[in-house]
Amino acid sequence: MELKHIDIACLSVSPANMRGVKKQPDLTNILPSVRARGILVPLIVRQNGSPTTYEIVAGKRRYHAALAVAQESGGIDPLPCAVMEAGDDAAALEASLIENIARLDPDEVTRWESFTRLVREGRSPEDIALTFGLTSLQVKRTLALGNLLPRIRTLYRNGAIDAVTVRHLTLASRPRQREWLALLDDGSAYTPIGHALKSWLMGGHAIATSKALFDLSLYTGEIVADLFGGDSYFADAGQFWQAQEDAITALADDYREAGWNDVLVLARGETFHHWEHVHCPKKKGGRIYIAVGHGGDVAVHEGYISQKEARRLERGDELEKTVRPELSAPLASYVDLHRHAAVRAKVATAP
Repeated sequence: MELKHIDIACLSVSPANMRGVKKQPDLTNILPSVRARGILVPLIVRQNGSPTTYEIVAGKRRYHAALAVAQESGGIDPLPCAVMEAGDDAAALEASLIENIARLDPDEVTRWESFTRLVREGRSPEDIALTFGLTSLQVKRTLALGNLLPRIRTLYRNGAIDAVTVRHLTLASRPRQREWLALLDDGSAYTPIGHALKSWLMGGHAIATSKALFDLSLYTGEIVADLFGGDSYFADAGQFWQAQEDAITALADDYREAGWNDVLVLARGETFHHWEHVHCPKKKGGRIYIAVGHGGDVAVHEGYISQKEARRLERGDELEKTVRPELSAPLASYVDLHRHAAVRAKVATAP
């Protein structure tokens, strides 16, 4: 960059400045210094179509403080400026962002506006992350605010809603966001916020796609993405459970074919209590317990019998096959359903 002093009358704020053109900056903590010592740090500028006029890419507050001093004293010396090459809007915006973020982290919505402009200029989230020393996920989280209605972004910028609520609203479609705003505007209605909002959006339980034992291509419903966290969820819980129960049936059948005579699928939400059971190998009558959580998670407990059965084995008694009539109805709905390949392998490697 070329360094030169430029008359204040030849300067104006660039549209590429991340602080914007119209918004009047807060000069409280800078004006006394400019009054006493003038402008010490050069403004970053570029020509704006004329050889004698320049637009300010970074340094808007210093410029406005200099204007204020000029009005108070009747004039001010030319301002020190670093002149960029004209024409590269992305580079200009990056220069503005780098300086402002280093000085004072802007609010997240302002950062979203600036990052969005960089994307339009051809920068990728990875490029932006490298430029500003952020992770790609941090950049993507900021860009995720673009999924929100403008009014929700304004509420967030003004502190009317918190970050957790905003994160979950990025999961919602535009119509669903409007429903939420209608609840917010209705003083007598319950408006879910924070973590309660996620349950409201997902119909009670947010089921992550990572919980699926089946091939996601078998699911034809909508999948919504948590743009902040990088997770995705099933929008149609009914369709998820139909496919998941098919996969659980196939898993149970695989165990039976492997020689496990007793495979029990617990009712959804029923907990397997380890302290009520002891390990027992297959050849001695150990059984498989498959526990299914309301959130879609499936846990296989391989080779267990109850404490009572363990005492019978110690006495030398044979175990009888456990019959659990209460499971017959849910198990009946699993019968004759298609088996999906590689289900056992997926469960074995699941966290």
